[in-house]
Amino acid sequence: MLIKPGPNGIDIPFASEITPREIFESRRTFIRQLAVGSIAGGALAQMAARNAFAQSGAQKLAAKTNPGYVVMEKTTSYKDAASYNNFYEFGTDKADPAQYAGSLKTRPWTVAIDGEVKKPMTLDIDALLKLAPLEERVYRLRCVEGWSMVIPWIGYSLSELIRKVEPTGNANYGEFISLADKTQMPGLRSPVLEWPYVEGLRLDEANHPLAMLVLGMYGEVLPNQNGAPVRIVLPWKYGFKSAKSIVRIRFTRDEPKTAWHISAPQEYGFYSNVNPLVDHPRWSQATERRIGEDGFLTKKRKTLMFNGYSDVASLYTGMDLKKFF
Repeated sequence: MLIKPGPNGIDIPFASEITPREIFESRRTFIRQLAVGSIAGGALAQMAARNAFAQSGAQKLAAKTNPGYVVMEKTTSYKDAASYNNFYEFGTDKADPAQYAGSLKTRPWTVAIDGEVKKPMTLDIDALLKLAPLEERVYRLRCVEGWSMVIPWIGYSLSELIRKVEPTGNANYGEFISLADKTQMPGLRSPVLEWPYVEGLRLDEANHPLAMLVLGMYGEVLPNQNGAPVRIVLPWKYGFKSAKSIVRIRFTRDEPKTAWHISAPQEYGFYSNVNPLVDHPRWSQATERRIGEDGFLTKKRKTLMFNGYSDVASLYTGMDLKKFF
């Protein structure tokens, strides 16, 4: 399949006033219930349950909603987004990260940015929080396993950080390296992957406006189980490409050797763009299960090319996406 240049495909905005997460979710739930005329005890109990799942004393993040990056779909509840995770450094079960990531110490925290750059630097988490204005973006998240969510992330375009370090003419790729500390991450005792977890992007992918350096979600700092304190989010790619708990970003001449591609190259390509026309060797990628829509009669959603973010198609003009999967 050859990709031709396409028009801007970002969804038309539907703002999500995030102030803190509790207000955001309560407002959304209230409006949805008003629409069906069912504000009642059950609905109020459901809202209370979601709010009870809040992080104890989590730092709030003031972020302005970016109306260019939202979707007109129901946002996944905080409870689901923070309890159904893949973060193998804490275990391979979906519930393991929420159960075991409390051991992760997110302060002090620094990220080294080096390699093929003119201005290598090491930034702590406070410097990253101040590097560019924080904004809220509501993105779809599509896991390679066939499930999806809609999450309000807080951060800014990854290009803001890239511009600060000034990549040289030899920089073709960005390599993102996650923390690997056995004293904090019990999953590292498992040989399921080669540690530390490494992901990579072409430099033009990393500079695309959709690529996001993320420091929070739902109006708060990131929960440990969601990749605290800093991660990337790439909404047009399968979720495993969005490296979590990053401690180093290295710019390189050659394509980085990434964790899942090392583990199973026939199943997990370097690009791993969401593509309903290219199946995983063991399952179809044509449809997806939206977390929170799990009723027995609920139909799966059709998966969209590039997860619905068609403006990235120009990055892959002329490429055979079945070969470069």
